[in-house]
Formats: sequence, C-alpha cells, structure tokens
Amino acid sequence: RGLGDVYKRQGYTTLLQDHSLSDEERDEYIHIIIDSVRQLSSLSGNILSLSRLEKQEIVTNKKLYSLDEQLRQAVLLLEPLWDKKQLGLDIDLEPAEYYGNGEMMMQVWVNLLHNAIQYTLKGGTVSVLLKKQNNALQITIADTGIGMDETTLSHIFDKFFRKDKDSSPGNGLGLPMVKRILELNQGTITVSSTLDIGSAFIVTLPASR
Repeated sequence: RGLGDVYKRQGYTTLLQDHSLSDEERDEYIHIIIDSVRQLSSLSGNILSLSRLEKQEIVTNKKLYSLDEQLRQAVLLLEPLWDKKQLGLDIDLEPAEYYGNGEMMMQVWVNLLHNAIQYTLKGGTVSVLLKKQNNALQITIADTGIGMDETTLSHIFDKFFRKDKDSSPGNGLGLPMVKRILELNQGTITVSSTLDIGSAFIVTLPASR
C-alpha cells in the first residue's frame, strides 16, 4: 500500500460527510480509513528502521543468551496467529547459546515466523528447527504454505517487492530488514520454495566461542 491508499482514504473521508450513509456504511468506511493509516504508519516505521540498519556498521549491546529459548518466545508471541489458523507446529531445538544483540535477532525470528504463518493455509504446519553444525548454528523456519516461483524467489530480498501488490499484505520491507540484520551479525539466509508445497528459510549464524 502507498500513495494509492492515501487517495482512497481521502475519498472515504469525503464519503463520510454524506449524511445519508447508513451506520453500517459509516462503520465500514471508518474501518478502511483506520486500516490504511496503520499501514502507512507501518511503512514509515519500516523505512526508517531499514535506513538506520543500512547505515549501521557495528552491532552493540551484545550478550550471551539462549537462542533456543528466544525462538520459543518468538513462537509463543505469535500464538494468536497460528492458533487462529489451527496450524500444527514442529519444534525441534537443540540447546544453543548465541552471542549477539537479542533485540535485533528477535526481529528476524518474528518476521520469518509471521511470514510462514501468513502464507500457510488453515490446518497446515510451520516448523522451527535449530541445530549445531561445526562452528555454526543453523535455524530453519519452514512451512507447508503456498510457496513461491523462481521469479518471486529471485526478488524477495528486494526492497518494496511484493508478488501481488493488490492482494499481498505487508510493505515489502520485512525480508530486506532480516537480511541486513543477519549481515551485521555475520549471518546468512537462504531460501528454498516450491509452489503449493511450501517454503524454508535457513539462517546460519556463527557459533559463540
């Protein structure tokens, strides 16, 4: 959503001045306006956040913490979303400590989990796996959702990219933010996906020494 919604919102605001509107119509227009304002506010906030991350070179406020516990907290935080869609959860987390900025990393897990839940149909499954591999920690967040084609896969980390701008939720900044946060923490992210089968995002972080 963007300038088009601004124009739509102005149109609905004008319609509210029509005294012949029914209460149902008035409530519907007010809801549309509020939703549009929230989307624009979210877009502005994400633009500012990404801009700061792009200028940032050093990660501060690092500490050693339980990565598996943080992943559990992220899953619980989004419980209203996966519970509403009656999604199954496959959680397999090896105990692991990570040295980094917990607040920044929480943004990564919440964003990836939110996407997995959002694009998985009712009754599907979301998996969260954590395992140690040599000198690295590998976190996989996978789903049995709608999947992506090759064209979409090649652009998902581009700013403002959305496969279907008219129906896709979000503003196309979540995954670019995830990628930048991981870059700052010497981490990487890869994606595999098949249409109508699902997607898997694999994050690799350096193990704490």
